[in-house]
Formats: sequence, C-alpha cells, structure tokens
Amino acid sequence: MSRRIIRLSKLSSRNNNAFIQKCVRFFSTGPYLTLGCNTGDVLLFDPAKEQIIVTLQGKTIPKELKDEEMIGASHGWGFFYDRRDLSVRMSDIFNPLASKSNPTVIPLPRLTDLPSEQIEQVCNVAMSSPSPLGDEDCVVAIKFSGDQLSLCRPGRDLEWTNTSTPSHCCIHFFSYHLNDENIEHHKLVYRDHPELDQSEWKTLSMCSRREYLVESPSSDERYLVKWYAQGSYSSVLNGIDYKTKRFMVFREEETAEGKFMCYTEDIGEMCIFIASNETFCIPASSCPGLKPSTIYFMGHGFGSYDLTTGDTHHYKAPGGVITTPCWIPLVSI
Repeated sequence: MSRRIIRLSKLSSRNNNAFIQKCVRFFSTGPYLTLGCNTGDVLLFDPAKEQIIVTLQGKTIPKELKDEEMIGASHGWGFFYDRRDLSVRMSDIFNPLASKSNPTVIPLPRLTDLPSEQIEQVCNVAMSSPSPLGDEDCVVAIKFSGDQLSLCRPGRDLEWTNTSTPSHCCIHFFSYHLNDENIEHHKLVYRDHPELDQSEWKTLSMCSRREYLVESPSSDERYLVKWYAQGSYSSVLNGIDYKTKRFMVFREEETAEGKFMCYTEDIGEMCIFIASNETFCIPASSCPGLKPSTIYFMGHGFGSYDLTTGDTHHYKAPGGVITTPCWIPLVSI
C-alpha cells in the first residue's frame, strides 16, 4: 500500500530549532488536550495531572468561530472551517495565555478551488512557524484525503496554492520549500524491526495503521511513529470500534551507507503527542509529571503508551463528543 508522509519545512530549519531551544527555558503551561468550549469556558485535559481543567473561565468565543468546525491544530493554533462559505480561519483561542476578551483570529483564503467532497476530508494541518503574524515566511498546509495539498502564507496570500503529492509504491516523505518549486523526496529505509513472533506480526498486519513524522524541537532528531489499532464490532457504536494495539517508533540515524529509520524503544526524555493536531514532541523535564519515552495519544483510545515496557495506561474518557481533539504544546510566558 502506498503511504505518504509530508513535512513542511522552513527556509532555515536550523534557525527555527534555535528559536525553539531558546523558548524551551521559559515554557510554563501545558501541554494540554483541547476538549472544546462550554458556555465560554475553555476545557483542557492535563496529562501530567490526568485531570480535566477549566481554564480561562468566561472567555469570549469570537462570533466568526461559533458555527465553524475545528479541522486541526499546529503550534497551539486551532484551524477552523465554515462549510457554508468555505472560509478558513486560525485562532489562538485554546492558548491559555491568549487574550480572554479578544482572542486572535486570522482569516485565511477560502477553499473555493477544490471539490466540496474533497474539502470534507481533511487529514491534517501543519504550520512551519509558531508565529504566523511575525514570520513573513510562515506557511500553512492543509492535507486532504487522496493526493491534494493546499498551502498559503497567513496575512500575505489571497488564495491557496494547490498541489498534488506524488504517489509511490514505497514509503516516502516529501519536503516543500518556499522558494523552490521542486519537491524533495526522502525514501524511508527501515532497519532493526522489533522481535515479534509470527502470530504477533499476523495480528499487526490486520490492524489499522497510521504513521506520523515527528521532529525534536531541541535537536535534529527525527522519529517516525507507527500506530496500530485493532478493530472489532461495537453494538453501542453500531460499527467498528478501534483500540490501540501498540506503537512502534523508528529514529532516523545517519550512517556511512546513508540514512536509516532504526527501531527503538528508548527516545530518552522525549514525549510524543498524537491526536488531530500536527504531531510534536517535547522533553519530559519541561513539564513536571510527564513521563519520558512515552506517547500520549487521543484517537484510537485515550491514554499514554510507555515505549520501554510496552504498557498502555488508559485515561478516563471525557463526556460528550469531541470531534477534533488536539494537543496544544507548551506555551511560553
């Protein structure tokens, strides 16, 4: 099966990493999982304390967001879509340090050049910088089902640049750069898979599998996460209910023979956060209560997965329906 992974690059990733390293020292809040808004209160889940918190009580919900659907998040910014007029907006409404009375809302170009059925199926949203207004090179990318990818620069572009991701029979990821129309192809070559017996591999082959590319904010390390979920019929859902079976993490390593994705059960003090947001990782030491070498997830279940032991810890699922749960990264004061 063809699998495609997309990474959005800045012009200078080295400078971007330096910015994040500098900010890490001043981080104080989060990460949190968004649970939506309830009569003006922003509801968040704190994985370090394993509890739901109500933050920013009485926060003003911008009128232009009240009837819009959240389609993803990146760098703490939520992205919202209005099915009626195809408009897209981004907002820092879930940022605990954002203005209570006047959250920032940035309008993006309307998605008028795409078929309506394709717009309905957003896979993920990514942004190249945490400062969409302060960084003129910031790019937003929306990946739809199939091969459709749309890009724009917030506050600068009047329309989306629509492109198609290449199709390959092997596993690749692709880099897009602002001043270069050529797409960089990066083939993923795997080494050192886990030692599992034949029955375990057979079980995994029947599981649903999702893949996520994660880059460390404080180094050049890159990880690829494979998320396996086993489906079974649920009479309550009247459909298939998926439960997390296991995760696999591969770290990119450079050798004399080239770059390889090598299986690992130890990512040091890093924690990885996966939901409907752009996947990210942070050091556990940056937020007391987080566990190192752990994946925090929401989707096929809700919990944390210890890479070292292979144990899954399940959190109590919040009440109500959360259509687009997103992890909001650490926020600096």
